[in-house]
Amino acid sequence: MKAWVLNETGRIDATPGVLALADVPEPRPGPGQVRLKVSACAVCRTDLHVVEGELDQGRQKSPVIPGHQIVGRVDAVGDGVTEIRPGDRVGVAWLHATCGTCAQCARGRENLCDRAEFTGWTVDGGYAEYALGDARFVYPLPEAYDDVSVAPLLCAGIIGYRCLRKCAPDRAAWPGLRLGIYGFGAAGHLAIQIARFRGAEVYVCTRDRKRHQKLAAELGAAWVGGATERPPVRLDAAIIFAPAGDIVPAALRALDRGGRLVCGGIHMSPIPELAYRDLSWERSIESVANNTRADGVEFLREAAEAGVRTRVQTYPFTDAIRALCDLRHDAVRGAAVLMLDH
Repeated sequence: MKAWVLNETGRIDATPGVLALADVPEPRPGPGQVRLKVSACAVCRTDLHVVEGELDQGRQKSPVIPGHQIVGRVDAVGDGVTEIRPGDRVGVAWLHATCGTCAQCARGRENLCDRAEFTGWTVDGGYAEYALGDARFVYPLPEAYDDVSVAPLLCAGIIGYRCLRKCAPDRAAWPGLRLGIYGFGAAGHLAIQIARFRGAEVYVCTRDRKRHQKLAAELGAAWVGGATERPPVRLDAAIIFAPAGDIVPAALRALDRGGRLVCGGIHMSPIPELAYRDLSWERSIESVANNTRADGVEFLREAAEAGVRTRVQTYPFTDAIRALCDLRHDAVRGAAVLMLDH
């Protein structure tokens, strides 16, 4: 089969051959696994972090096939798989599998599992014609979405949903809540739709005026400004999707007393020194790591209920490098998706 293989890490737009299209053996599903004939795979900023070596290199499989927002039809199942059948349309997300026995799993926090496996990082992912998924961790997909439009929901959507949950766990708090979103790529443009569905006012801070600020306004932001610009109101909560630590102090200063700041990326550049006055009055900072299966199930249900629509920029499968370069330079409006034509 054809697959994009990462043999060594390097900057995608400055290291020739860092990601190579190659012929590799088709994977075979083992016990408890399913194999997908991939139809679409969304391109995530985490893929860029994997390719450029910004995640823990000690954990990364090498060589590895990136990609963790995979949509396809099951064409083979391994021993012990009974609830998923060939022909089923499913999605494979970032959290590939967990041990189920560690202290974190026992507490219902499988996203923090000590021995978790991650699609496209510690196991091969979906920049390929075929990919494997753990049958316990694949998602049936809402019929309201076609393959291309549902692919970004599998990470950008789910992680954004977990960030929203951290901002205000009580759903009764959402009507009238003033939410800031910093960075407005794939995750931001999905999170705003859920937040507005719940009744929140959304204030978007992002540096790209041509694409991201315009899209935020189209999606109903109450206000749109620059990446570190102060919104016109004090925020009850804010999410930083941009991998830029220098945004943290500005976002803290925009919070009202008791406000929550959630860092939604798996990687962020260093955070500058903070003045305690920006953190005082019970403001808080929290990170989000991965997602649970419950996050995915609940998000896909609410996304369909809310009528969430992805804005996608599609690329042929052979243009994965161009898609990653565009993502690196904030040249994607919404989410990038690779399309496979078998």
